[in-house]
Amino acid sequence: MRVISKARLKQFWELPGHDAAEGPLRAWYTHTSNRTVAWQSWRDVKASFASASIVGDCIVFNVGGNKYRLICRIRYTLQKVFVLKVMTHGEYDQNRWKVECGCFAPPPSSGKTRAARPRQPRRGTRP
Repeated sequence: MRVISKARLKQFWELPGHDAAEGPLRAWYTHTSNRTVAWQSWRDVKASFASASIVGDCIVFNVGGNKYRLICRIRYTLQKVFVLKVMTHGEYDQNRWKVECGCFAPPPSSGKTRAARPRQPRRGTRP
């Protein structure tokens, strides 16, 4: 799987008081980004991380002996894991992350819009 982005993990463990998160987050990253990991479904994720949970369109990983929560969005067909948020267990319990991460929001549009085609007159009518 391709993890996007390790920088977000690093930002968290570099915050004052979060240095203990570095080892567990690095271990999660190393496992998940390994070439042999190619999750095709939730079942594959659950086999790798038994304590992971689905919340809306997000996957919540318990990291560091339940001290930290890692919120991700997985796109199996693209083989990408998007890191949305890393937080302490206490921050997770406040539930603000569900809105911040958009776990229950409809998926964004693809960004591809079709060009408007000129309207054709109906048959048998004058233009």
